[in-house]
Amino acid sequence: MNDQPGQQPPQPSENPAPPQQGFEFVGSRNFTGWLAGQQCSLAFTTYNVGKIFFIGLNPEGQMSIFERTFERSMGMWSNGQTLYLSSLYQFWRFENAIPAGGAHNGYDRLYVPQVGHVTGDIDVHDIAPDHLGRPVFVNTLFSCLATTSETHSFVPLWQPPFISRLAAEDRCHLNGLAMGEDGKPAYVTAVATSDVADGWREHRSGGGVVIDVKTGDVVLDGLSMPHSPRLYRGRLYLHDSGTGRFGYADLEAGKFEEIAFCPGYLRGLAFAGDYAVVGLSRPRQNKTFQGLALDGALAAKGAEARSGLQMINLATGDASDWLRAEGLIEELYDVAVLPGVRRPMALGFRTEEIRRTLSLADPQPL
Repeated sequence: MNDQPGQQPPQPSENPAPPQQGFEFVGSRNFTGWLAGQQCSLAFTTYNVGKIFFIGLNPEGQMSIFERTFERSMGMWSNGQTLYLSSLYQFWRFENAIPAGGAHNGYDRLYVPQVGHVTGDIDVHDIAPDHLGRPVFVNTLFSCLATTSETHSFVPLWQPPFISRLAAEDRCHLNGLAMGEDGKPAYVTAVATSDVADGWREHRSGGGVVIDVKTGDVVLDGLSMPHSPRLYRGRLYLHDSGTGRFGYADLEAGKFEEIAFCPGYLRGLAFAGDYAVVGLSRPRQNKTFQGLALDGALAAKGAEARSGLQMINLATGDASDWLRAEGLIEELYDVAVLPGVRRPMALGFRTEEIRRTLSLADPQPL
């Protein structure tokens, strides 16, 4: 697949993008209006086609879609200027190369890969920078939190108390990370509290937990394949993915409070104002995803699983705006809101631009 920006036709009421290399996007009637109103753009990863997508608005106010190829793109984080991305065996830091108020071919952000680490295939999930400026990521294969290393595949930082030793065995399917306001890891999610190789698969329906990183205590249990914990406005939001429910953790009562049911397997969570932006996937037809409560909930509602993004009003649970991915895109992993960004793009390694795109830092004395 080539790395090329999506070309947009005139927009009818539901903002479609034309088929491109086996996939296309359809937005809700007001999707572009939602982006304009929130003054942001979106990015998401889809590992089944190995892409990172950037969704914004072109000068005419129509949907702009730009994509780059990074094999097995998964975890991602961005504040609009810096962007972290994990791929099959590498970890990347991108930096925006366009000065404030500038533009490049009609785009106001150009994310350039500046630093890459070879981590090996450790199945990196959620990512967030800590108070020391380090990228902290969930190392799912080794059941731990980790950061990058200049000399090794990774540096282990923390592991759940029930994990007896670091081993490349994906024992509990640790996957989600919520960074605290102090810049320190606060909560993580795991599919189970298993301490044997691949043991989490036996507990997909009700073995999911939220763990307090500081104390090591399980603060919420009974979940089905939870993902994407995030602290926002003093509340811990997360997905109970195996049931299709988005909600928050009532930590005092030790229970999950549903905000909205979503027609798909939930992964990826970011926020824009009063809205949560969630990622939806069509579950794989294998034992990992079969037999979950999500199947029965979809059947009861006369719905089929979708892939794409939904914008959920945190106060009402309504999801009036959405972006649907059709064709080859079946599974999303992560979602990022790019605040103050209208039309983003990025460089990859399959075209010539990266050879000719140069940026100079401020001079420093010897």
